[in-house]
Amino acid sequence: MKVSELSRRTGVQVSLIKYYLREGLLPPGRATASNQADYGEDHVHRLRFIRTLIGTRGLSTSATKEILDAITAEQDDLHQVFGIALGVRPTRRGADAGTQPADGTEPEPQPEPAGLADARTLIAEMGWEVSPGNPATHTLAEVLAALAGLGADIDWRGLMPYARLADSIADVDIRQMSGERDVLAQAERAVLVSILLEPALLALRRLAQEAKSSRHFAGTDRPAGTDSA
Repeated sequence: MKVSELSRRTGVQVSLIKYYLREGLLPPGRATASNQADYGEDHVHRLRFIRTLIGTRGLSTSATKEILDAITAEQDDLHQVFGIALGVRPTRRGADAGTQPADGTEPEPQPEPAGLADARTLIAEMGWEVSPGNPATHTLAEVLAALAGLGADIDWRGLMPYARLADSIADVDIRQMSGERDVLAQAERAVLVSILLEPALLALRRLAQEAKSSRHFAGTDRPAGTDSA
């Protein structure tokens, strides 16, 4: 197909396609003349994934190229591909362990953030094997630390029912991701299912909360002395 058809099928402007070609995000097409080329389905899949990474994950051109190169190198390992696409696994093998300073000295150990031990305990209780560099671990740690700082009676044990629900949702996610054959199409679906659907999951939770509140609390007697709103 010509570049105009590639643009029509992917919704990406011709000028952007040419920019991605210059920057190495897209491989060259098959030359048919001095200034013309034909493009195939691989270009369609790759261009759609570029659009997803830049538009949905908000990545820069250079970060997108790094991810594309890493996925191409890891295409036989779908677990690594999914992790790279979602930003929870490093684009280079072994990068989880951190980098050593150029002078060869060992880096000084950093204190663990508050809540990290509890976050790891919850992850272990769930039997989840996750990358050490997964940023969600630190997000969970921050939430647990904030709850403890406020004196809330919710610790990692109180989050276990939510963790079990998340585990069930992840089963649905993985089934959604497994429907494509092309590795870039699979990676694109991973981003769409896991990131783009997150606002929908939050919206569904809010709708369900109102429905449950109405079922359990509507029409109940107010405690004596409570002002009506």
